[in-house]
Amino acid sequence: MTGREKKFCSLFLGSGNSELAAEKAGYTGDCEQKGEELICRPEISAELERLSRLREKSLANMAAAGYQRLAFGSICDAISLLYKSDPSKEDLEGMDLFLVSEIKRPKDGSMEIKFFDRLKALEKLGAGGEHETGAKQLFDAISNSARAVNDKENGN
Repeated sequence: MTGREKKFCSLFLGSGNSELAAEKAGYTGDCEQKGEELICRPEISAELERLSRLREKSLANMAAAGYQRLAFGSICDAISLLYKSDPSKEDLEGMDLFLVSEIKRPKDGSMEIKFFDRLKALEKLGAGGEHETGAKQLFDAISNSARAVNDKENGN
């Protein structure tokens, strides 16, 4: 597979638009047709599937890490924020407020801090990979369409 074909695969996976991916990968002429031809080729389809799995795994790992932080993270910085009357920008930048979903300062001068739901985060962690992502479903549909077009062109 050429460098341009690899670039096409990466761009197509990001946009879902074969014409745009072919154009940005450096193909000239009828980029719409070239993009369709590329996604119908077995080696391109296999590379798209490989990249899609890697991307999905990476996103799933990032989501799991975020849910772990929500479920098991410390609220100490948020609590210390409650006791600061006028925190500086530097104070805020040094705090881990990942667990905070909302901060309000009502007219009476007090501060309200709402946190993300730890139980929901635990439920999401427990659910794991039970449901396919929308990106995977989209890729599977595109991949199946490409195979069907390829089979039709080959008389199968």
